[in-house]
Amino acid sequence: MSELYRNITEIFGEDVFNDTAMRERLPKKVYQSLRRAIEEGSELSLETADVIAHEMKEWAIERGATHYTHWFQPLTGATAEKHDSFISAPLPSGKVLMSLSGKELIKGEPDASSFPSGGLRATFEARGYTIWDCTSPAFVRHDEGGATLCIPTAFCSYTGEALDQKTPLLRSMEAVNKQAVRLLRLFGDDRTMSVTPSVGAEQEYFIIDREKYLKRMDLVFTGRTLFGAMPPKGQELDDHYFGTLRPRIAAYMKDVNEELWRLGVPAKTQHNEVAPAQHELAPIYEKANVAVDHNQIVMQTLKRVATRHGLRCLLHEKPFARVNGSGKHDNWSLTTDLGVNLLEPGRTPHENIQFLLILCCILKAVDEHADLLRESAADVGNEVRLGGNEAPPVIISVFLGTQLGDVLNQLISTGSATSSIGGGKLRTGVSYMTDVSRDATDRNRTSPFAFTGNKFEFRMVGSRDSIAGANTVLNTIVAEAFKEACDRLESSEDFAAAVHDLIKEYATRHSRIVFNGNGYSEEWVREAERRGLPNITNMVDAIPAITTEKSVELFEKFNVFSRIELESRAEVKYEAYSKAINIEARTMLHMAKRELIPAMIRYSGELAKTVTSVRGCGFDAEVSEKLLSDLLKYIREAQEACTVLERETDAAEEEPFGRTQAAAFRDHVVPAMDALRSPVDSAEQIVDRSFWPVPAYADLLFEV
Repeated sequence: MSELYRNITEIFGEDVFNDTAMRERLPKKVYQSLRRAIEEGSELSLETADVIAHEMKEWAIERGATHYTHWFQPLTGATAEKHDSFISAPLPSGKVLMSLSGKELIKGEPDASSFPSGGLRATFEARGYTIWDCTSPAFVRHDEGGATLCIPTAFCSYTGEALDQKTPLLRSMEAVNKQAVRLLRLFGDDRTMSVTPSVGAEQEYFIIDREKYLKRMDLVFTGRTLFGAMPPKGQELDDHYFGTLRPRIAAYMKDVNEELWRLGVPAKTQHNEVAPAQHELAPIYEKANVAVDHNQIVMQTLKRVATRHGLRCLLHEKPFARVNGSGKHDNWSLTTDLGVNLLEPGRTPHENIQFLLILCCILKAVDEHADLLRESAADVGNEVRLGGNEAPPVIISVFLGTQLGDVLNQLISTGSATSSIGGGKLRTGVSYMTDVSRDATDRNRTSPFAFTGNKFEFRMVGSRDSIAGANTVLNTIVAEAFKEACDRLESSEDFAAAVHDLIKEYATRHSRIVFNGNGYSEEWVREAERRGLPNITNMVDAIPAITTEKSVELFEKFNVFSRIELESRAEVKYEAYSKAINIEARTMLHMAKRELIPAMIRYSGELAKTVTSVRGCGFDAEVSEKLLSDLLKYIREAQEACTVLERETDAAEEEPFGRTQAAAFRDHVVPAMDALRSPVDSAEQIVDRSFWPVPAYADLLFEV
């Protein structure tokens, strides 16, 4: 066993200014003030912030840091940072002091006009602020640029609107905390002081050879292949899933783990996924905002370490057509400051009234705001993944399983639940193997929102996306359901009777959202329509959900988003969709006209020579003539498709910004892209490999 793996407990979190580091370095009163700010939301004085900043700087310098940055998450889908050195004004001696003030720790000032704002900020309105999120620990990142102290922050405009993913998330966490504590008080819990959303994000990704990646313009510019014929073998045999890690991948994962552990990211599980070259990394669950930060660190680390190994990490939701894409399962639960998971049903959930109320409130929230949940996972890359028989369907439903489904049915049919189905024992039939306890419920991998023991797994989120958006929506809609339940129960004269009636009412009214069957089936699509569930098939149609009067009222009620913030986000998303499709279309045209069609034409010349040669020798030229005829047909179709795609892309660019332009790209450019890909992919299966100018799927998926 290597030195690294013997000493995981020693290296874990060593580059994080965590509670241990703060306790060791900060004066007792300063440490206590910081803990109160983290746990209770109290403000820090500038004097206290100065002490924290000084000690944080000293700690970072000891780890080689020369610069610090406010590390934030704008609406670009990535993180952002501006680096400042610790150097202060030069001394008369010619030397310099190294410093970090409390003011610099708490507030930064990046240019807000250069980030997506959906019209909130004009180009000339440049001022924006990053504000320290003290609940997420600072860390030192080591990379090719040296060591940098990264300070997690929120990002707001000069006038206070959120320009990032973090700010609304923190607001939603406060909302669900307040309403959850309020609900617990009704059940006589006076000890719990806070309730926190607990989140774990399973990250899927592809790893390919970097040299081959650089030879494909579509991968470089868009993150996915825009052309590519399937090789003879894909994922049909399922031999890659949980298979033994290839040496090059194992070495890569070892380095990824080391970096993540040093940064305090609790990376737990790693394995090969279903598709060739696809893998997954899963962490232990954490407080929601820390989990969001850590998932961003995971994605950055996967990419950075891949480069060092001569590899490339692809986080696009669908980098290879006709091969399984990548998602990010967002596991969500609610945990008290006493360590109690509020979604733990216990052995007899039918007797756990508090759990049943919380469960029914969540069903209510998901049923009433299914469109918002769907929108929270809307992403350009997810367009080509969601709805296929590899990822959750676009129709939001909740899987409860056998046990809870039976309890719910009892509540609906009789008004009360009197029993819970047990899991029993699992017997293998092998005499020397111990019988094991079986869970009361199987899992359902086709469900978008599945209960999995003591948490809900939202399986729609795209692999590149921040999980902040989905968790912001989840926290807010559940806060609303808790609030409405508390409003009714607090005014009741007989609490026991009132909570019983409310559970039955919610179970009955919102049972339509529960579905335990095959979410991929056509029967479910028809059944969902009969139930009145929304079937939102694309991102452009999903975006309006965030600006309905219902959504505006919801988010403003809990101070998560204002109307103008929601409207700006809608504009950002429309623009992101249009830009992404435009880049993909232009990349396809470039590759087709300058690389692929010329290669097809060159090979057709070789085929023509072969046909002539075969005829001259008296051989049957029928096979060669058929290949040449097919190839010439594909060349004509590809050239015609290029003309159409260029015309449609030009036309879409001229449409007014926003929904109109996004709809034009969806309705006209995307079909034109498909029409161009089809003949080129067919031609790839004819053209000799030595003539084809870009690495094929077989080269990318199987040669790592």
